[in-house]
Amino acid sequence: MKFLAQLKIQKNNNGVSTGLLWPKAKGEKIQSFSPVDGNLIATVTAADKNNYDAVIAKAQEAFAAWRLWPAPKRGEIVRQVGEELRKNKQSLGELVSYEMGKSLQEGLGEVQEMIDICDFAVGLSRQLHGLTMHSERPGHRMYEQYHPLGIVGVISAFNFPVAVWSWNAALAWVCGDVCVWKPSEKTPLCAIACQNIIQSIFKKNNVPEGVSNIIIGNRNVGEWMSNDTRIPLVSATGSTRMGKAVGKAVGERLGRSLLELGGNNAIIITKNADLDMALIGAAFGAVGTAGQRCTSTRRLIIHESVYNKFKEKLVHAYGQLKIGNPLNEKNHVGPLIDKDAVKMYLDAIEKCKAEGGKFIVEGGVVKGKGFESGCYVKPCIAEAKNNFAIVQHETFAPILYIMKYKTLDEAVAMQNGVPQGLSSAIMTTNLREAEAFLSQSGSDCGIANVNIGTSGAEIGGAFGGEKETGGGRESGSDAWKVYMRRQTNTINYTNKLPLAQGIKFDL
Repeated sequence: MKFLAQLKIQKNNNGVSTGLLWPKAKGEKIQSFSPVDGNLIATVTAADKNNYDAVIAKAQEAFAAWRLWPAPKRGEIVRQVGEELRKNKQSLGELVSYEMGKSLQEGLGEVQEMIDICDFAVGLSRQLHGLTMHSERPGHRMYEQYHPLGIVGVISAFNFPVAVWSWNAALAWVCGDVCVWKPSEKTPLCAIACQNIIQSIFKKNNVPEGVSNIIIGNRNVGEWMSNDTRIPLVSATGSTRMGKAVGKAVGERLGRSLLELGGNNAIIITKNADLDMALIGAAFGAVGTAGQRCTSTRRLIIHESVYNKFKEKLVHAYGQLKIGNPLNEKNHVGPLIDKDAVKMYLDAIEKCKAEGGKFIVEGGVVKGKGFESGCYVKPCIAEAKNNFAIVQHETFAPILYIMKYKTLDEAVAMQNGVPQGLSSAIMTTNLREAEAFLSQSGSDCGIANVNIGTSGAEIGGAFGGEKETGGGRESGSDAWKVYMRRQTNTINYTNKLPLAQGIKFDL
C-alpha cells in the first residue's frame, strides 16, 4: 500500500528502537491485522528482556546529554518534528485509519493533534518558569526551579495509536526528558512509522541516540516499565484494570504515574436545550471511532419533557448512519479493533437485555461484502437505568444508553453516579443550568462541557479525569510540570548565617 511505502513500513520489522539504532529483537512475533478488511499488514518481532534493558541503558545515556541542551534548542527540534508530521500527515493518517479502524477524517485529525502539541511544546520551551519568593531572612533570596526527571515511560492504547503518545513525548522532550514508548500491540506499525518520521529529524540535528525509543511487546513490557526504578514516571493510557496494576507497581517503588483510564461519559439534555445541536453532539460522541474513545458518549440523561421528541430524532439519525470502510470518507462508522472487541459488544447487549434494557435501535454484527473482517457492528441504543450493572461499566463499543430525569439535581446525580469521571456535558440555553453544572456541586469529571459533546479535546487544555479515570492530566495548561522535578533554592548573599524561624545556634 502506498502509505506504507511512504512511511518506510516493511512487511517484517523489529520491535525495538534505541534512538537511531534498530537492534535485532528476539521476542515473539506480533502480527498486525487491519480490522478494515482483515488482512495481515505486517509482522513485528517483539522485544525480549535483554532488548528492553539495552533500550533503557541507551535512554539513560541519552538523558545525561539531552538534559544539558537549552530548552529553546530542544523546542527547535520539536518544531522540526511538527513540520515533518505536516509533510507526512496524509500517509500517517491513512495508516492510523487502516491499522486501527477509525475514519480517515479522525485519523487525519489524530495526526493534527500531534502537530498541535508540537506547536504548543515549542512555545512552552521558552516558558518553563519557576517562582521567586521573599525570604524571612535578610540578605537571602528564595526561588523554585524545575529540572527534567529522566526517562518517561509511555504506555499507549490502540484507540489513539499516535496522538496520546505525542502528548507525552513533545512535552517531555522540551522539559529535557527522554521517552521509552510501549505502543499497543494491536497498532505497532503506527508507532514504527512515528519513529521513522522522528528519527529523520533527530539524525539531521545530531540529537543523542536514545532520546526517543519504542519497545513493542505484550503486557510483559508494561510490567517491566512499571517496576523499573530507572523510569521515574510512567504515563499509561488504557482500561481502569490496567491502570490500577500500573499505579500499584509504580507506587510501591515510590515512582510517579500519570494515568488516563476509562470513561463512562454522559450528556445531560435539558428542557432548554437546542435539540438539533444536541443531536449532533450525542450522535458523534456515541458512534465516532465506533465508540472506542475514552471520551465516547455512553449515556444520555434527557429531561422527561423532551425525552420522546429527542428519542425520535436520535432514532432517525441512527437510521442515516453509513457503516463501512473508514478510508471512504462517506462512511460514518468503521470497525471495532478486533473480534474480541466484537464479543465484548455482543456480551454487553445481552447483559443489558437481561437487566431489563429495551433496545430502540438494535445492534448486531454487520455481514456481507466489504465486511469480511467480522469487526463491523451496528451502533445501537437502549433505554436503560443508570444503576444497571452494564451501564455502570465502560464498554468500548457504540452502545448508547438513554434515560429520563425530572430535576437538574437528579440529572447531575445520575451523571456522577458511575465509578468513572472523565468527560461530561450539558446541553442547555439556560445560564443557570449551565453554571450549576459547572459548580462545585455539579459535574465531578475532569472535563465538563456546555453545549459541546463529551468527545474530543483541544490541545492547550489539560486532558484527564477523576475517580477511576486515574486523575492524570496531559497535553496542555501546566501539565508540563508532571514531567519535571521541582527544586526549592535559597541563596544567602551576605557574610552572616541566620537560621530560619529565628533559631539561635552560636558556637
